[in-house]
Amino acid sequence: MTREISTDLDSGTEDAIRTHVDNYTATLLDISHRIHAKPELRFEEEFASTLLADTLAHEGFRVESGVGGLPTAFLAEYGSATAGPTIAIFLEYDALEEIGHGCGHNVIAAMGLGAAVAVKRWMNLCDDTVGRLLIVGSPAEEGGGGKNYLIKSGCLEGIDAAMMLHPSGENLSSMRTLGRVALDFEFSGRAAHAAVSPHEGINALDAAVLTLNAIGLLRQQLPPDVRVHAVIREGGDAPNIIPERTAIRAYVRAPDTRLLVEDLQPRIENCAYGAALACGATVTITKQAPTYAGIVPNSVLAQLIERNFARVGRKTDPPLTEVFPGSTDMGNVSQIIPSIHPNIELVPGLGMHTHEAAALAAGPAGDAAVVDGALVMAFTTVQLLSSPGLMDDVRTQFTEGIRVD
Repeated sequence: MTREISTDLDSGTEDAIRTHVDNYTATLLDISHRIHAKPELRFEEEFASTLLADTLAHEGFRVESGVGGLPTAFLAEYGSATAGPTIAIFLEYDALEEIGHGCGHNVIAAMGLGAAVAVKRWMNLCDDTVGRLLIVGSPAEEGGGGKNYLIKSGCLEGIDAAMMLHPSGENLSSMRTLGRVALDFEFSGRAAHAAVSPHEGINALDAAVLTLNAIGLLRQQLPPDVRVHAVIREGGDAPNIIPERTAIRAYVRAPDTRLLVEDLQPRIENCAYGAALACGATVTITKQAPTYAGIVPNSVLAQLIERNFARVGRKTDPPLTEVFPGSTDMGNVSQIIPSIHPNIELVPGLGMHTHEAAALAAGPAGDAAVVDGALVMAFTTVQLLSSPGLMDDVRTQFTEGIRVD
């Protein structure tokens, strides 16, 4: 069991951070609302990325845009890694198809920005340089796996601890999530007249249907916390033509990322290979997006977040005993860097990726989350920068996991 750690924060430091956030609140809410009003899909977040990067540059951060080969990704840093740990705060700012910011990424971006500015201003008041603050502008969380590109490019090397906060229907200090593999299956057969000469065709739709049936039977032998869901994206052109091309997209999710990529993914792929072979068709399997690893929370960071939620007057829900049944590319970060991805409540019981969530993200509930989230992450970052022993505890509780493509 993890030992209790010190979550003290002297009153002078706490008051100073509150003042910094208070003085910047009008700017944060304006930025949150502007990003919300101009939703941009994965890898297309030019407005949001430029707005955030320019604001950080104006605040004195050293900004590098277009990192990791992604035009809408950026890094903004302040301080020096030679003087202490590097603490990273991740910003997300992409939107969803049709419902805009139904996942509240405008809130994530604004609260992370608020924490960054408050911590930077606190660092300016320190007698000595205490470390390095790194703000990571990470695009395309919604299906694009942007953080995986940043990992593979080496952009995140040297980070000692990472964090972000996500709007939700509850206040959670930490959680585990499901890893996710997104697979595209394309079946090729041979067209023929379905009435005159069906025997001359090879039915690619049969291969697709047989694949879904095989996956359905396989579910009996899968662990109860594994999820497989699929749709037929192409099923043929006309009933009187034997389909020569069909396509399936499937998501496979599991809390154990190594099990996901080394065991479950090959078994799902074999369902398609076997079905294609049985029908005389061929199948090509590709990944629709980078694999999302499951989040591995850090118990020391969770204790800090729990206490800092209390500092801003938010009561946290009991830790989840089960895995949260969603996926995020922040899980990829947590596999290689001590990380935390808590939830901050907009309204109790809210379901994200909804029109209701999108409306709340630009209203009073979203604004309250921006301010409280900025404070929580600023408090946590200052504690880590100012307490070498605390960082030692964070590292002790971390075990590097798996890197996925």
